Amino acid sequence: MAGGKIALVTGAGSGIGRATALTLQRNGYSVVLTGRRGDALEETARMAAEGEGRMLGVPMDVSDPQSVAAAFAAMKENFGRLDLLFNNAGTSARGVAMEDLEPEEWQAVVNVNLSGSFYCAQQAIRIMKAQHPKGGRIINNGSISAHAPRPLSAPYTSTKHAITGLTKSIALDGREHDIACCQIDIGNALTERTERMKKGVPQPDGRVVPEPLMEVQQVADAVLYMDSLPLETNVQFMTIMATKMPFIGRG
Repeated sequence: MAGGKIALVTGAGSGIGRATALTLQRNGYSVVLTGRRGDALEETARMAAEGEGRMLGVPMDVSDPQSVAAAFAAMKENFGRLDLLFNNAGTSARGVAMEDLEPEEWQAVVNVNLSGSFYCAQQAIRIMKAQHPKGGRIINNGSISAHAPRPLSAPYTSTKHAITGLTKSIALDGREHDIACCQIDIGNALTERTERMKKGVPQPDGRVVPEPLMEVQQVADAVLYMDSLPLETNVQFMTIMATKMPFIGRG
């Protein structure tokens, strides 16, 4: 059990964020659910286990620094501290050649995936440095794309590579404040967004091939494990993936 830890999860209205938020709550965390759609956050909260940690839905746009600051202020007002930030919210652009992408499409992905993670980390660090006892953990969702691209995914892949740099910088700068930062790189977790992989997704050789998927609960359990460790210990990088997905070697 988490012993009353407080967590904030971005992108908590669906998919990996929802599964992780529910898993944390079942294990005694109180969880601040954030995302752009208040109705989706309310749906996640209705799925919570009775008698465990509290859940609070706070609509937030990670790409807007003022929205992020307001959400963290609401978290602090309600719970007084923050033990875990799961930087999970993300988006992607159209799967077209990069020369055909509009600048606005590129910027939208950067705003959410990279800048949004930075804005949330900023707020979390300020709180974690000042609270007593001080410190906490930040887990960034990096993705398999933090290692290798899929075809026609330049904006998403670029931002996920950048998340690795952000993770390392937070880990380094947070040491003296007992702030541990780590990254989970996820491959082919079954969510609403990845359901299409069952029918087939483009491969580097031009084929469209169905890919194996894993249950999203296994990702949520991995996040829970990463935060179960004392702050003196850190899983710096974890890759969790469907065993037979085309990632290692030539597929």
